[in-house]
Amino acid sequence: MRPTVHDIAAAAGVSLATVDRVLNQRPGVRLVTREKVEAAIRQIGYIRDVAAANLAKSRVYPLVFIVPTGDNSFMHGLRFEVHQATLRASIERTDIRIVEVPPFDVPALVAALDALQGQDIAGVALVATDAPEVRAAVDRLVSERIPVITLVSDLTDSTRHHYAGIDNIAAGRTAARLLGRFLGGREGDLTVLAGSMLVRDHRERLQGFSVVMAEEFPKLRLLPVLEGRDDPERAKSLVSKALSENKDIIGIYSLGAGNRGLIAALKAVRPERELTVVVHELTRHTRAALLDGTIDAVLNQDAGHEVRSAIRVMKATADGQAVIADQERIRLDIFLKDNLP
Repeated sequence: MRPTVHDIAAAAGVSLATVDRVLNQRPGVRLVTREKVEAAIRQIGYIRDVAAANLAKSRVYPLVFIVPTGDNSFMHGLRFEVHQATLRASIERTDIRIVEVPPFDVPALVAALDALQGQDIAGVALVATDAPEVRAAVDRLVSERIPVITLVSDLTDSTRHHYAGIDNIAAGRTAARLLGRFLGGREGDLTVLAGSMLVRDHRERLQGFSVVMAEEFPKLRLLPVLEGRDDPERAKSLVSKALSENKDIIGIYSLGAGNRGLIAALKAVRPERELTVVVHELTRHTRAALLDGTIDAVLNQDAGHEVRSAIRVMKATADGQAVIADQERIRLDIFLKDNLP
């Protein structure tokens, strides 16, 4: 049978009120009595149910999500999932605040992080731009004992507590294998459309993609990366220009957002030009493009799972509890027109 606070009180020869003060680290207990209670806890193997204790105390977790603004369908979906989490606030005992910053804007992100210093916060989740200034700002928050979770894009050299997102190197490798197989041994050029090389998830996807292409599909030549800044109009302009200038392009990998612009550029050259295309994130635009054959495959991460995972991890970290790794692993889904949910 699991030991209880009554067992601790009996073993230590103290009252339940004294046990409660020790467990919750409140004053009013002599050192010798505190040591006696702690010895009893170790002796009987008591493990505290933090969740139940917090529920009894009606504890609320103040959480902050820092997400980019802009015309990015995936980030719109991510913000929607955070808003959905606010609707569950009373059940999950959270108080969620959303802070929006311009995409890829390092000074704005640093300012948003620094503004949280000294506040009563149980955790911060951010879509990270990979820059030394951002890592330093994250480290400053962690030094104040505020749990920090990176969301979608990581900061591996920082002291952040957890990353809620897919394995982006594996995602890039998967895209390369799909594109290479779809092209069936053909020779030609490939265009890669990214958002920005300032974010680690885009760099890691490109890294995984490039390695597999070089090792297993040497007839496919990678062209210089186009950085669309996740802006549909910029993406459309860049892709249209690349296609008009190079008739040897036979495939495209879009590893960021801006897919509405990419799709518009593709439709403008079809049916005269057949291209094989793999993109990231299932949105209403990429879904429609899958169904009409404009693109061939979508690699997707579940934004709702990432938000829920970040909340669980922030709460657990704030309570000093272990994170269940298998529960928090974010999977990569591969969608063709035949298996759309």
